[in-house]
Amino acid sequence: MTQLTSADQSFRSAHKLHKTDEYSSVFAFRRALRGRFYMLHYRPNGLDTARLGVVVAKKLAKRANTRNLVKRIARECFRRNRESLPAVDMVVRLHASVATATRAEMNQDLLALFQRLPRQ
Repeated sequence: MTQLTSADQSFRSAHKLHKTDEYSSVFAFRRALRGRFYMLHYRPNGLDTARLGVVVAKKLAKRANTRNLVKRIARECFRRNRESLPAVDMVVRLHASVATATRAEMNQDLLALFQRLPRQ
């Protein structure tokens, strides 16, 4: 019996932005896509895989559980679609209140942004 490898859809440390400089370089590149709830900042990274960082401001999501949900949805969406994404560093940033948004709407918004990323 063959076991499915979790390598294709894992979210390892190599797939994350860790340092402030990594986030800063993505913002400094000044390329972004705007969706209904999220803004996707991106920068080519020269690696063989995409990397993700998530920023959720308290101004837009007042409660910690809401901020955590927004981050969890972004990471999960990235994890499931990483194989089809171009090799870029991306920062997903909340830019509109999600008080009335459903999880499905947030997922669809993020998927649409991923599809609009330029392919090299």
